[in-house]
Amino acid sequence: MKIILGFGMPGFGEIMVIALFIVIFFGAKKIPEIARSLGRGIREFKDATKEIKKEINDGMEKMD
Repeated sequence: MKIILGFGMPGFGEIMVIALFIVIFFGAKKIPEIARSLGRGIREFKDATKEIKKEINDGMEKMD
């Protein structure tokens, strides 16, 4: 799948421009903090998803 929503996947040059923009906009000291926050958010989302799946499976087992 090379095309996503009508746009091609970004190449090395585009990724470098985005990274440079992030460093300029947020500063080098803020990037690790932002990455940690993003990681925590993703982890919480995964945990919530697992919990919901478990509740659904438990409910299905009770019905049988």
